[in-house]
Amino acid sequence: MRSPKLAALELKRFGRGKLPRAALVAVLLLPLLYGALYLWSFWDPYGRLDKLPVALVNEDRGATADGKKITAGDDITRNLRESKVFEWHEVSDAEAREGVENGTYYLSLTMPGDFSERIASSSGDAPGTGALQVRTNDANNYIVGQISRTVFAEVRTAASTKSSRSFLDKIFIKFSDLHDATEKAAKGADELKSGAAKAKKGSEDLSDGLTDAKKGSGELAGGLKKLDKGAADLEAGARQVANGTQVLADRVNGVAADVRPYLKDNGKKIGESARLVSDLSQGMRNSLDLIVKRGPTLRTGAHVAADELAAIHKEECEAKPLPDAEPLPGADALPDAKPVPDATLCPKLQKAKVASADVAKIADDLHELAKDSNGDLKKLDAQLKDLQAKADALAKRAPNLDEDLAYAVGKINELNAGAHKVATGADTLHTGLTTATSGSTELDSGVGRLKRGAGELDSGLYKLADGSTDLATGLNDGVEKIPDYDRADRDRRTEVMADPVKLASQSLHKAPNYGTGFAPYFIPLSLWVGAMVAYMLIQPLNRRALAAGAFAWRIALAGWLPVAAIGVLQVAALMGVLRWAPGLGLEMARPAGTVAFLLLVTCCFAAIIQWLNARFGAAGRILVLALLMLQLTSAGGTYPVQTSPGFFNAIHPFLPMTYVVEALRRLITGGGIGPVWQACAVLAAFTAGALALTALSARRKQVWSLDRLHPELSL
Repeated sequence: MRSPKLAALELKRFGRGKLPRAALVAVLLLPLLYGALYLWSFWDPYGRLDKLPVALVNEDRGATADGKKITAGDDITRNLRESKVFEWHEVSDAEAREGVENGTYYLSLTMPGDFSERIASSSGDAPGTGALQVRTNDANNYIVGQISRTVFAEVRTAASTKSSRSFLDKIFIKFSDLHDATEKAAKGADELKSGAAKAKKGSEDLSDGLTDAKKGSGELAGGLKKLDKGAADLEAGARQVANGTQVLADRVNGVAADVRPYLKDNGKKIGESARLVSDLSQGMRNSLDLIVKRGPTLRTGAHVAADELAAIHKEECEAKPLPDAEPLPGADALPDAKPVPDATLCPKLQKAKVASADVAKIADDLHELAKDSNGDLKKLDAQLKDLQAKADALAKRAPNLDEDLAYAVGKINELNAGAHKVATGADTLHTGLTTATSGSTELDSGVGRLKRGAGELDSGLYKLADGSTDLATGLNDGVEKIPDYDRADRDRRTEVMADPVKLASQSLHKAPNYGTGFAPYFIPLSLWVGAMVAYMLIQPLNRRALAAGAFAWRIALAGWLPVAAIGVLQVAALMGVLRWAPGLGLEMARPAGTVAFLLLVTCCFAAIIQWLNARFGAAGRILVLALLMLQLTSAGGTYPVQTSPGFFNAIHPFLPMTYVVEALRRLITGGGIGPVWQACAVLAAFTAGALALTALSARRKQVWSLDRLHPELSL
């Protein structure tokens, strides 16, 4: 019996009762307890920190600095409430201490009474340091304490930065005051320099503009002369066009007057004639189609009929007559004597035979025509189709031919009227350009005189601009040596000096939540447990195959295929719940690749667990559990394996789950797929090796011994 059939029989026995069916369903859904349920329990813990009760103590009394009220404690309290990092409860210091001690609050944050005073002192003569007080209790929860240290470190940094800004801002304001006082001395010189420069620039622009104007006026005069000549040509051409359209309109109107009455009275007859042509064309096309379709059949029938008539004629009319001797009285005719031909029937049969032969010849001709080897039938059919389409179009338009002709005549008359208007406009344009040509000559002479005057003005302003520039340069050199910061610049510099180091963080292929980051760790865990429990119900080596003395590799496959099939269903159920169950929604960068890879994973795990159970029997189940523990502690699924002791670093490269976790990270969150291909190769090698070892164990199991009859340990 083949391995797939043995595997099917192994699975079929689970359908013989309610309890086996329930056990099979439990095995299929067991990975959900480790994969989906575990991930669901802490899918996004950082997104639910606002559910953690935390005590907030604000004893700050506030302070005044430079006439401004400072309430650092209230500001921090308001910002913390708006951030919704925790579930804040404003209580007294004693209540906060007691709540952290008994577990009512996970931690507390206290702002002392002099918190604002210490922050304000940073801009005074005796700066001090403000202190935020955080109280935690690791007996309540160690992880919350770690989270709080990160959160409150950011709060401390923000408060420290704010306190140092006021101190630095005063320094930058003093520089600005000194700069403003010096700048007033140079302001007048700058205004003089600016005015002289503007005047100089204006004179240059005027001179340049007049130069361009002189050039343009000359070009204008020349261009108007060319336009005047072109307008004359345009006028002549437009007049010729108008004359041509007039001739066209006269001819069309004359012909239309004769044709329109005929079209109006005979439109119906024209349409009927066109439809008749269309019907005839369609009939001829149908006849051609009939020749093509029935020609071969008719040819065969004609030849059969001709052959039959020829045979009948031969039988009835070509027989030899009997001898002239008369038979003896009372004697019967000879049994092999042939009848005398019928003189009336044979001539008719002769004609029918000749006619049927002619029909067969005509059928041969029709058959050759139906072949259409030269494409004549196709050409004729295309021409008939075109004739039919044109006849249909004419029949459709026949009732409206009179109206169409009237529309065309109207458009031609409109064209004629427009052409006459263009001719009139061209005449007017020509007259106007002749007048403009004489005016442009006078304009060119006046612009030349203005250009000479602008050159004299520019020479005088040049000397004034040089003197004012020297004065302004000397005063502004002193102002530039004194720094001056505006409000935005002061804020930017204060920001940098108060917090000179920023962390530019960039996350490649960032996991959206905690659960997505841990999915590559819990998914293989659940599939390993699923295969482990499956082999608690299914024998690793098929007993029927062992008893029948089947091939060892066939026995190994028969025990592996049922669990591999169950693993496929486990993968489908697990990934379906992780992807679409409410509260989860696992997003995968490569969904198809993830599912395909997990099918390989479950097949590999099934092969390894099968071998351990087949080789070591009851002790193999303990080894399966021990191997799971080794993989979980050395796969680097939570913390990097480099942070673990040396033993786990040593076994890390030799266990399959190491490669599964790394590959799933690339498939789920993204990144290069090199580790995926490496993992596929490793898992394929583990699968082949485990199946080979299982086959070897199956060969050994085919030999019975006392140890197998009476095992030392049974689970």
